[in-house]
Amino acid sequence: MKTNLTERTKIKVRFSEVDSLKIVWHGNYAKYLEEGREAFGHKYGLNYLSVFDEGYIIPLVNYTIDYKKVVRYGDVIIIETTYFNTDAAKIVFDYTVYRESDMAVVATGRTTQVFLTKSDELCLTIPPFFDEWKKKWNII
Repeated sequence: MKTNLTERTKIKVRFSEVDSLKIVWHGNYAKYLEEGREAFGHKYGLNYLSVFDEGYIIPLVNYTIDYKKVVRYGDVIIIETTYFNTDAAKIVFDYTVYRESDMAVVATGRTTQVFLTKSDELCLTIPPFFDEWKKKWNII
């Protein structure tokens, strides 16, 4: 179930992110989605340090991306990060990456993160702080 919790962040493609054809190397999209998660977390109070302060870490366990169009050196991209609600003890985000100049969709993706305790134990139920976070944003 998609929610209305969305954040957009802009990135100007740097020279170090492109190949010899001046096209963004596909591996850099993982970093772009990370930027999107970071921006979302800061806006909605779900950043890595706040989760850590609650006693958990949230490693990425799944990452998918579909490439649609080319992005080149100097382009500005917009990463739209949307929280996808689930009843499971995990955090799922959907992404749409746009090229700012024409708002073409250049990529779409999804990531999944799970909750681990600081001693690396997998949480099979939603941590209380995350349940409260969902209530705060009228997700449950």
